Formats: sequence, structure tokens, C-alpha cells
Amino acid sequence: MEIEMSERAEHREKPAVNRIRLILGDQLNIHHSWFSRVDDSTLYVMAEQRSETDYTLHHAQKLIGVLSAMRAFARELESRGHRVRYFRLGDTDNGHSFQDNISRLMQMHGARSFEWQQPDEYRLEKELESLAESLTVSQADSMADSMADSMADSVADHSSVNTRKFSTEHFISAPEDFDPMVKDGKIPTMERFYRRMRKKTGILMEDDQPVGGKWNYDSENRSPLKDASDLPSMPYSLRNEEELWEEICQEGVESFGSPKAAEFYWPETRTQAQKALNDFLANRLENFGIYQDAMVDGEPFLYHSLISFALNIKLISPGEVIESAVQKWGRKARDDHRVLASLEGFIRQILGWREYMRHVYRNGMPGYGKLNHFNARRPLPSWYWDGKTSMNCLSKAVSQSLEHGYAHHIQRLMITGNFAMLAGVDPDQVDFWYLGVYIDAFQWVEITNTRGMSQYADGGKVATKPYAASASYINRMSDYCKGCSYNKKLRHGENACPFNSLYWHFLHRNRSILADNHRLAMPYRTWDRFDPEEKKAILKYGDDCLKNIERL
Repeated sequence: MEIEMSERAEHREKPAVNRIRLILGDQLNIHHSWFSRVDDSTLYVMAEQRSETDYTLHHAQKLIGVLSAMRAFARELESRGHRVRYFRLGDTDNGHSFQDNISRLMQMHGARSFEWQQPDEYRLEKELESLAESLTVSQADSMADSMADSMADSVADHSSVNTRKFSTEHFISAPEDFDPMVKDGKIPTMERFYRRMRKKTGILMEDDQPVGGKWNYDSENRSPLKDASDLPSMPYSLRNEEELWEEICQEGVESFGSPKAAEFYWPETRTQAQKALNDFLANRLENFGIYQDAMVDGEPFLYHSLISFALNIKLISPGEVIESAVQKWGRKARDDHRVLASLEGFIRQILGWREYMRHVYRNGMPGYGKLNHFNARRPLPSWYWDGKTSMNCLSKAVSQSLEHGYAHHIQRLMITGNFAMLAGVDPDQVDFWYLGVYIDAFQWVEITNTRGMSQYADGGKVATKPYAASASYINRMSDYCKGCSYNKKLRHGENACPFNSLYWHFLHRNRSILADNHRLAMPYRTWDRFDPEEKKAILKYGDDCLKNIERL
């Protein structure tokens, strides 16, 4: 169906469509310059396509979240007077590919211009570039064929389609902020890029120096949370999405995880996203920094912002998020060190890591998606799909991910990701799981975090060392070990924690690859001091864990 303003339709005929603009499901930026004025000759196209629902296996909440936000955005455009053609999953004229839907609309309306915003994902970038190229050929051929041979050349020249790609106007940094730092194929560290962006934007800066005298307070933001009795409540209001979920199921779209359709909380509008941001700034940012790495059984959200989904579909922008945070806490941060550490830590996640990973992806694809530094080939354990493992930390992190479509960065990095790397799981399978299970996972930001940070599959392009850890770290930062059937202190023997043996097993089997990494000098010295029999027992238990990985 075509969504149109009924009052406008009553008063006059709709003019011919000269220009078609495509809006992707993660391009819901109502402040984009496209929408600054209403042009009745422009048709905006949005489509729920099987090509998007099926390119990976998505969590149910991700499907509901993206489609409900797309529908809400189309309604918002229509309420502002824009012409919108919206394809729902079940529409009989939905060709379920951009090539089919856009080509037909271009031909149907005789439109002379096709425009789109730069996709964040490589596969969509190539798909839309191919679509644009085909339009300039097929449209001319179609019109020329309908005319007499003697007129064919002139018609073909006259009927060529103009195609144009626009910026999403979302990110803070530009390619020129990153590309000059790439030398001989080696990308800069995130810290170097982050400092460059701090200087460029002036965020948390006094002249050319960082507020407080330090660029980074990460080392101070690693405290466990001992008392979780007074945590802030969930910032989102619940709404019913059962009708949409029923549509998704009726169309046969496969998914996994809990849909929570009757009490759905992820935002579908900019207003809801802004409310969540303001709630975070008022009630959680002050404690975010010190507890950002903490993990607590039964408390999935803690002091985290829960705005990553809204950011990644562009309901809100990184610029406005940072501006709001600085406006709320910037003055106090100059006098309160704890507030400064929290504010800087939050800004680093957005201005630093998020912007940085976008450039890593942009520079590295498509090859980045094939990197496998350790040549890891083990299948992903089946309990990543149901949480049924006796390792309490993994059971809780996986089950929480399936329940909410969410886990915070340390659960992803140091629990599910850490185990997968220690066990030598194929990064292709790890990518597949991460891309599907989290509501905020889009390939540009998922694959760089998974291959780069979590699995070290890129060989150190992003991380300066593998993020490998034993039960000691998990016990220090969480309460998971208290309820576990494995003994966190044992490296081998009955009920020894698999993380302990697999940590040393990982370092041992990859020594030829990692020995020159100076950040691993200490653990390798520790390993070398172990008694030969102790080493043998550790490696034997590690082998047993890998052989029986499905029963851990």
C-alpha cells in the first residue's frame, strides 16, 4: 500500500513521481536533510524484505524491533506530508529484494532519479551500487524498446536515470579523520583515533589538553558491584507487538530467542529513544563508569544506557548523545573525579569505539570478514543456542541474551567471546551467533567487535592482545562463580573450571603466534614456571574439556 496524507489527497491530484528515495531499516533519521522540505514529486520507499529478514538468523526481538521502528518512521514521514511507499512482509506486490521493488516502482512511475543513503553494511553497499547501475541501463532500454527504431538513440539519451548516493548524516567522524593514519595497511589504535577526535571536536577538552589531565580513565572503571539492591528501573515503557509478531510468524520468517511481543520494550520512535537517553543521564551515568565491567546474576542492565539499538538504527545520533551527556554532567565532571571517569568512559564508547569500528569495517571489508588468525575450526557449542551448560557464567550470559536480545560489552567480550576464543571456535560461527542474537548487532559494528576484540581473529588489527581470561577474572568481576558447579580455583581435576585449563591450553597451543606480543610476556613467564607435571595435567584437562565441550 502507499501511505499518503488523506487531507492532501482530497484537495488535489498527486503530481508525477520524478524521484524515488530508498530508506533502509537502520536509516531512521528524521533530521536528515532529505526531510527538511516536502516535495510531492519525491516518493520515499521502505520495504520489509525477506532478503533482510533471512540473510542471517535473527533474534525475534530484533525482527520486531526493526520492523516496528520502520513502520513508525513511515507514519512519521507521512504525518509530515511526505509521500511514502511502504512494503510490508505479506504484501502480494512485495518482490522482497531492492532490485525488484525499486526497479518496478521506477518503471511504474517513470521516475528519472533514484537516490539512496550510504549503507553501513558492505553487502548492502554493493547491492545498491549494482541496483543503481542496472537502473541506468534497463530504464533506457525499456523506454527505447517501446519506440520506433529510428527514435531509439534519442530516447535512450533522454531517458537515462540519474542515481545519487547521500551520506546518512549520522556519524561524527569522516574518512579523512581515519584514513591518513593508516600506514602500509596498518590501522591506528583506537586510542590514537579517539584522541584525534577529542581534539577535533573539543569534547572534554581545555584548549589542547583533556579535562582532568588524562585522556582515558578505563583503568579506574573496573569495580565489581557488591550490592545490586538499588538499581534503576528499566527506562522503556512496555507496548504490545503481538500483531506484528504474528505477521512475522505467518510469513514463515525463522528466528530464535524470546519475542516478548506482549511486553515489548525496545524503542520504535525517536521520542522513546530520547526518553531512554535522558533516563540514563539522570539515573545511571554517574555510576556507569565504575561499574561498567561488572556482572550480576539476574541483573542484565545494571547502569548501562540501553541506547545502542536506537543509535544503530539512527533514531538518535552520536552527536546529540554526547552533547546531552556533556550538557548534563560536564560542569560537575570538572570537580568530581568519579563523574569525570564515568562521563569519559561513556563518551569513549561512542566517540572512540563506535566511530573507530565503523572505519575499521569500512577499510577492511570484504576481507575482514574472512580473517581467522588462529585458524580456529571448532563448531560453536549447541548450548550457545539454549544456555544449557553447567558453567554458570556462560549459562547466565547466554540465557540473558536469548531472553532480552541484549548483553553488555563485558558479558559479550569476557564470557561468551572469551570462551569461544579459548576453545578455538570458528570465527565464522561466532560471527553468525553474535550477528543474530543481539538486537543492536549490525554487521559493521558486530564483525569488528567479534573478529577484532572478542576473537582476535584479525591478528591484532584492533586489539593489542587477545582478551583471554581465566575464572579469576570472572570471579572478580561477577557473582557467577558462587552458583557454579565447577571449582573456580582448580586448573585440573574433578570439577575444575574449564576456563582455567582452557586459558593455559590456548596460550600453549598458540605460542608460536603470540610469543612476541609483549603484553603476554607475564602469563608466558608464569606458564614457564609451572612444574612439567602440572603443565601436563592442565593440558590433559583442557583436551578433555574440548573433547566433551557439548557436555560442559
